[in-house]
Amino acid sequence: MGDQLSALDATFLELEEADQSAHMHIGGVIVLDPQPGGGAPPIDQIRRDVIARLPDLPRYTQRLSSARTGGLHWPSWEEDTDFRVERHVRVAGLHAPGGIEELTEWAGDYYSQRLDRTKPLWEMTILVLADGRWAIVTKTHHCMIDGIGSVDMATLLLDTQPERRTASVDHSSNGDSPERDRIPAPHQTAATGWRRALSSVARPPLAAGHAAVRVAQKGLHAAESAVGVAVHPQRAREGAHRSRALAELLVRDELIAAPRCSLNQPIGAGRRLAVLRVGLADLKTIKNSLGGTLNDVVLAATAGGLRRLLIHRGEDLPEVGLRAMVPVNIRTAGDRLAMGNKISSLFVHLPVAEGEPGDRYERQIEEAESLKAGTQATGSSTLIEITRHMPPVIHSFMARSMYATRLFNLTITNVPGPQTPLYYFGSRVREIWPLVPIAAEHAIGLAVFSYDGTLFFCINADRDTVPDLEVLEAGIADSVSELHDLAAARAG
Repeated sequence: MGDQLSALDATFLELEEADQSAHMHIGGVIVLDPQPGGGAPPIDQIRRDVIARLPDLPRYTQRLSSARTGGLHWPSWEEDTDFRVERHVRVAGLHAPGGIEELTEWAGDYYSQRLDRTKPLWEMTILVLADGRWAIVTKTHHCMIDGIGSVDMATLLLDTQPERRTASVDHSSNGDSPERDRIPAPHQTAATGWRRALSSVARPPLAAGHAAVRVAQKGLHAAESAVGVAVHPQRAREGAHRSRALAELLVRDELIAAPRCSLNQPIGAGRRLAVLRVGLADLKTIKNSLGGTLNDVVLAATAGGLRRLLIHRGEDLPEVGLRAMVPVNIRTAGDRLAMGNKISSLFVHLPVAEGEPGDRYERQIEEAESLKAGTQATGSSTLIEITRHMPPVIHSFMARSMYATRLFNLTITNVPGPQTPLYYFGSRVREIWPLVPIAAEHAIGLAVFSYDGTLFFCINADRDTVPDLEVLEAGIADSVSELHDLAAARAG
């Protein structure tokens, strides 16, 4: 039998099973310069290259032993004896005129479709734009990997120099393909999909719903014993600290609910994307002048955008702010290329009621400082550890409560990427748009990825309940500009 899913990895399968509107895949859109002859490399060449790197990515030739969770044991990973790379690395085309706008629309439709659980849970699609540039669009199920891990593993596919790394390929594999034509130009073909090169995002929040709180309380002692907390006095003190942290988490983020707003209502299965590009130097100017961190700038700008959206919709602005779930990377250096999820979460309040950009930014910094001084991250990690010991039949209730609307209004993830150029088959990577999934009754998720001097803000929104996505996009852009002007004025 292969490796068994962890309880945390299985959470993302359970969320899909609980609601048809939840699509728990992460992904990314990578836009590259044209090949010397224009467009993309031949598809069979890309497939051969992917096959050559699969030995370093074992999950990519494995499928779940069972398409559904439940019962007494988690599904395991087992080899797909019928694996064929052409099922996962495909070609698609864009509607005319075949520009960035059409690519964005295509990606929204693509991410509206779930992965097939009877096959390895990843896809990759190659498209060509009208101006000769080309794109790699990836989709990977969150049960396989988190956003930080996907960034690390992108180094297996992308190069730091224009010269392509060579890799020996077993020509007896099913990577051979008679399809040697170049990728068709936009508007010549329809759509389909890929999965993993660089993507973004991560998630799980961790707090519990009413029934789950009682389960957690009863399971805490058993979980601590299983981990060996009480064996040594130092570990006993650590256990007490973790117990207090868990209690603080449950009181702050379960008993005190996130404010009600239109971001949290039943959603559909369709998705829309919006992509905002901001110079990293501009955000550093804000940080250096006004204090805080780059993440504070991202959160404050997002708060400004959400404020505009709520005002546009005629809604009251909650004084306590909207509550965002922000994933936290807990990978060690040795975990860089490990599969699965290595994350915890923080719940951060976004001060949308503050009208002045400077005051809003100050409130955001204060919120960040209070979290740093608190124990919320420890509480989240403790809850993850507790749920790890629950059988699947019970864990599914916890999984749903972990993503309940009373816990958070939206997800925001900020993943740092390389600040030097990357290449694939000699084509320079120009843009990378990350994707964070949205759970049931959460209409918006924001993923931010920094690459080569630019931050890419990618908003993943429900197509049915967010017809005004452009309002949020413009609001975030204007908030960045307001903060930049304020920083320049103070520096001058």
